[in-house]
Amino acid sequence: MRPFTYERASSVEAAAKAAASNADTRFIAGGTNLLDLMKLEIETPAHLIDVNGLALDTIEATAEGGLRIGAMVRNTDLAAHETVRRDYGLLSRALLAGASGQLRNKATTAGNLLQRTRCPYFYDTNQPCNKRHPGSGCSAIGGFSRQHAVVGVSDACIATHPSDMAVAMRALDATVETVKGDGSKRSIAIADFHRLPGDTPHIETVLERGEFITAVVLPPPIGGKHIYRKVRDRASYAFALVSVGAVVQPDGTGRMAVGGIAHKPWRMEAAERVLPKGAKAAASVLLADARPTDQNRFKVDLVARTLSAVIAGAKE
Repeated sequence: MRPFTYERASSVEAAAKAAASNADTRFIAGGTNLLDLMKLEIETPAHLIDVNGLALDTIEATAEGGLRIGAMVRNTDLAAHETVRRDYGLLSRALLAGASGQLRNKATTAGNLLQRTRCPYFYDTNQPCNKRHPGSGCSAIGGFSRQHAVVGVSDACIATHPSDMAVAMRALDATVETVKGDGSKRSIAIADFHRLPGDTPHIETVLERGEFITAVVLPPPIGGKHIYRKVRDRASYAFALVSVGAVVQPDGTGRMAVGGIAHKPWRMEAAERVLPKGAKAAASVLLADARPTDQNRFKVDLVARTLSAVIAGAKE
């Protein structure tokens, strides 16, 4: 790990301003992803701003009937929150499907959304990777690609986003609230928050330099049956091959987002419109532009089968 300097943030505005003035600065909270990347010298920040002391660890009802989740709320606390379990069960289930209890105790709401996309070549500094060194090439293309994306890919990157929580947030139409380095604020729809790789896979979100997440806001509850189904190589502590987060209404209509298949949580409203026709029809629309490799082609069928299990579970 390379040397770095460290400070504790005194306020949200001060933290954002300091980070905006220096490209080599990173925020640190739980550190469950950043510290690993620093040890491997994939991330090499010269300065860390500790934001754990900021008062952003509460979950509050909004005037519109939704829920505002502070950026520093730990994953364990969010999953166990009474209102989340009652009204946003999809979110609670997705959180409990991710990582281990120890990691959930440290990981934060904002940090979960900001996880770097997972790819063994990204973590192997001896291999070319456009996410680490733009323009160097993508070792996964033509390499071992079983875990990789099948849709939304580009010729520069086929990595997948690892967050289970983000899949639920996408299905629930969450909004991300931020503060910029100049003190201005904005709200970003979760649909627009994560970027597809295109020619710049190293740019994973729409956040500007120094922009700081303060909260994630959920709209009012929509009822229905909340289901999160995660298919993985082992029963725990593994990233999804395919995951489906869905809210299904009694008439068969619903919302769904899929993880493990793209650079961001994958949701298409057009697929939801044909959901009452069955899983096969919805999956066909959802993956209409899929570009699988020979090694991960099975994910196309696995999405349909997982979605079919979700629909069956909603009827129980």
